Amino acid sequence: MSSRPRAAIILAAGHGKRMKSAMAKPLHAVAGRSMLDWSLALADAVKADRKVVVWGAHAPDVKAQAEAAGAETALQDPPQGTGHAVQQAQDALSGFEGDVIVLYADTPLIQPETVERVFEALDAGAAVSVLGFEPDAPGGYGRLIENAAGGLDAIVEAKDASADELKVRLCNSGVLAMPSKLMFELLGEVTNDNASGEYYLTDLVGLARGRGLPAKAVKADADEVLGVNSRVDLADAEAAFQTRARQSAMVEGVTLIAPETVFFSHDTMIENDVVIEPHVVFGPGVVVKSGARIRAYSHLEGAEVHGGCEVGPYARLRPGAVLKTGAKVGNFVEVKKAVLGEGAKANHLSYIGDAMVGAKANIGAGTITCNYDGFLKHQTVIGAGAFIGSNSSLVAPVTIGEGAMTGSGSVITDSVPDDALAVSRAKQMNKEGWAARFRRAMSAKKDKIKKG
Repeated sequence: MSSRPRAAIILAAGHGKRMKSAMAKPLHAVAGRSMLDWSLALADAVKADRKVVVWGAHAPDVKAQAEAAGAETALQDPPQGTGHAVQQAQDALSGFEGDVIVLYADTPLIQPETVERVFEALDAGAAVSVLGFEPDAPGGYGRLIENAAGGLDAIVEAKDASADELKVRLCNSGVLAMPSKLMFELLGEVTNDNASGEYYLTDLVGLARGRGLPAKAVKADADEVLGVNSRVDLADAEAAFQTRARQSAMVEGVTLIAPETVFFSHDTMIENDVVIEPHVVFGPGVVVKSGARIRAYSHLEGAEVHGGCEVGPYARLRPGAVLKTGAKVGNFVEVKKAVLGEGAKANHLSYIGDAMVGAKANIGAGTITCNYDGFLKHQTVIGAGAFIGSNSSLVAPVTIGEGAMTGSGSVITDSVPDDALAVSRAKQMNKEGWAARFRRAMSAKKDKIKKG
């Protein structure tokens, strides 16, 4: 890595009309993270000392989110092309001496290693480094025109390209890097004498070459530089991310029984020797340790699952759920902001929220922790080795002692001592003949209604 400082200018001022959304395009998410945040994370990953997000007047939320993430912002109003957009960041980068890369807040899948290669081209002597790719159908992409020596001579927009230039398959991704001083100096020479009447960032290559300065194209995979301009593109980007994430997981020793049915988030962390059954969805913030099994149709978000645990099928782990080694959460069990100790089990049809469950405790089917009083959340503590009878309601705040038991169908409102049995339900009464009398009376009433 070069010792020169780095800065990233992230272009996020486009209107994104094809998204047909009230939300600004850069704020739409891929794998649980906004595309703007993908670009900011990329800048962080390549050790950019400065980050400037160029936003449009139609999208103040982009400015707010960028600044909340620690980036500087610059307004482009009105939009007059990519060259004009980059110029708006000049004041924010006043005094910066280093290399600048231009990224896009609608291109979420570029890998840090790829950006490193763009910077490496500058380290190797290029004055301009451009990221290119070869799509199946070059269509309206700008073309990268290389010379016989392998250098880059120009970037030609498709609408301005000749017939021969349109035959070139190497296309412009839009990502470009240059030393800061040279970039802004050359931007001052860019004109809008073109078919669109805009100031093209791509003109910097021709201007640099006109000074006898070398330029270089760096190639990336087409999926990596996929840009999002519509909901269809957004789905394509999601699919590309999921394919990459699934392959990476399997390479690292994770078993995916039906890979195409498993969906990861941008930050999902799964260790080797985890088995994931079909139709599992991981929201943001999930960690699964080696040796766990996530069974079919489960949904996990903000959860930590330790080795030897089993989740599902049809289980839901919400933020704050922690399953210690060997814990088990079965079908139609929901866990939120709760810790299940080692070997604890909740096998069927239960809700466990705002709770601490001790090691080897057993939660019977239909048990719920009544954690919310309409205003505040309260905690339930279940001691190690406790046995909670089926269909129990634990009204928090309440503590069930170690080794304690609750009778099935109990509503527990007071704490239960260690090794005690708590039973709280009405005494059963059998009324002989009542059901038969009820059926006769109701049948007669129904017949009367039918006869009018």
